[in-house]
Amino acid sequence: MNPEALAELANLGVATATVALAIGWLLHLAEWAAAWAAARSAQLVRVGAPASASAEEPTRATATTDHPADRLARAGLAATVLGTALLAAAVLARGLAAGRVPWGNMYEFAVAGALVVLVVYLGLVARAGIGWLAPIVTGFAVLVLGLSILVYLPPGPLVPALDSYWLVLHVAAAAIAGGAFVVGAGAAALFLVKDRAEARAGGPVTTGVLGRLPTTAAMDRLGFQVHAFAFPLWTFAALISGPIWAQHAWGRYWGWDPKEVWAFITWVVYAGYLHARATAGWRGRGAAVLALVGFVTFLFNFVGINLFVSGLHSYAF
Repeated sequence: MNPEALAELANLGVATATVALAIGWLLHLAEWAAAWAAARSAQLVRVGAPASASAEEPTRATATTDHPADRLARAGLAATVLGTALLAAAVLARGLAAGRVPWGNMYEFAVAGALVVLVVYLGLVARAGIGWLAPIVTGFAVLVLGLSILVYLPPGPLVPALDSYWLVLHVAAAAIAGGAFVVGAGAAALFLVKDRAEARAGGPVTTGVLGRLPTTAAMDRLGFQVHAFAFPLWTFAALISGPIWAQHAWGRYWGWDPKEVWAFITWVVYAGYLHARATAGWRGRGAAVLALVGFVTFLFNFVGINLFVSGLHSYAF
């Protein structure tokens, strides 16, 4: 198959993957809606039923194991797996069409980055049961893929600065770290939502959408674990492989280029987060907010610098 046909196949794969992932996202939103509706219905029944009937209701609810929300969750996961497989095929076709690794410009970064986020998420679903993050992760992937069309470029050769084996090492480490950062940010955001709801309720919330989430302690712990995994990878990408690559490409290890500066800012924020967790036992809301600040700096480094700031890394667009 010639490069033009492979490029068309890659574009078709990205489009169909986006549709499949959008369906998965909508199914997961419907899952949350079904959970909310069930909790609302149960609340109305308890308010209007006699005391004896209300006492029996929890027993009947507990006996119902296949809730509509569970079926929607399984369907959403299936759509997400399908979308991820289609996206993987698209990234492979793009690489074959270009005759190189498929992350030589902003469009390819976005598509490959979305794939890594989904692979990291599905791996953690299988290992740690984080399906409760589905609406956030799938929504993020759909948004990235949808916006990637705005920076689309046809496949072509690498610019000289990118033509190095350090491209594979640097971008692969940054992408895997980014996938973990997305999961960590999702866990932090939902932690803040549930923690606030439980503070208002004066105790644990076990029904509705928030009832489908794990405990705040479990979400806090997951956030710490994924950030502890991602941080060494980001350190390697931003402070080791990046400077070494810069020395090969531009004859200096560090030049305070805007992207280098923001990569360092991201590193500092996440280092502060992990240091506070490890030394001061800093948990809860403060840690979650700091994790979200780190994610914002990561997103600005990935998107804002490429699109709005001129520098040596402008070739990425």
